[in-house]
Amino acid sequence: MKVFESLSKVTINKNSVVTLGTFDGVHLGHRKIIEMMKNKAEQLNSRDFLITFYPHPRKVVPNNSYNVKLLTTQREKIGLLKSLDIQNILIINFTKEFSQLSYNEFLENYIINGTGLKNIVIGYDHHFGKGRNGNADKLRELSSMYGFNVTTVDAVSINGIAVSSTKIRNALLNGNINEANSYLGRFYSFGGTVIKGDGRGRLLGFPTANLKLEDDDKLLPAIGIYAVECFIEGKKFLGVMSIGKRPTFYDSGKITTEIYIIDFEKDIYGDFITVNVIDKIRGEEKFSSTGELIKQMKKDTEIGIKILTKQKKLTY
Repeated sequence: MKVFESLSKVTINKNSVVTLGTFDGVHLGHRKIIEMMKNKAEQLNSRDFLITFYPHPRKVVPNNSYNVKLLTTQREKIGLLKSLDIQNILIINFTKEFSQLSYNEFLENYIINGTGLKNIVIGYDHHFGKGRNGNADKLRELSSMYGFNVTTVDAVSINGIAVSSTKIRNALLNGNINEANSYLGRFYSFGGTVIKGDGRGRLLGFPTANLKLEDDDKLLPAIGIYAVECFIEGKKFLGVMSIGKRPTFYDSGKITTEIYIIDFEKDIYGDFITVNVIDKIRGEEKFSSTGELIKQMKKDTEIGIKILTKQKKLTY
């Protein structure tokens, strides 16, 4: 796969099948669009070309109703896209200036006279360009002028609900991990560097790895206790994760992410680890004593092991 971070590095080829979008999460809906792009390219003996943006457009042109958090960092997104065997990716630097391009200016400058275009594949509800005025109907209006075809892809629905990045974010924020994972078609994951904490977990008999997230804009699930898989130097370990404010001891208002890695004693300070979130065990609670907390942590570990040893593979 070739990854281009500048349009100037791309060789124009009119025999190209193109798709475009933010692709945050690279969920099942995105995957369906990408598969259609690849199939079209194969049918037409064309090259495929995925166009995406960095940073997330909502970080540059915010929606006042919410501050968007990312389902995938840039590193994670590119890694997931690579796993789907895409031939070419163009990452466009999304700036305020770029956001002012109308849909037809974007089409002409970046696709028609940029990558080249024979067929464009987009999701049924995809909008692009200034004011999000571009869509499938506008593309069809321009298709005869520029000589390309338009293919739209229907939504992927699970239990009658159309998969979207917004629905996945909401599921995670509500602690509905199974729902989020089903929409993603994989386990929700994040990465971070192990940093020193206050050592309290070790004193309780449950030494934890405290994580500093790779990207502060990465979305974490709701506060609570979770069964997780941890990947350290390519090896998988089972664990129980706490996301919360540690109210039994003190509530500083700061949310921390700590993982008790089961049967693991190696010093990993400074190491980068990846975490797959498998399922939620319970919400965060304030206990009357450290003894009660330790008792609950033992139960959490037992429950976590049961979840992790019975969970099915969920990945594409």
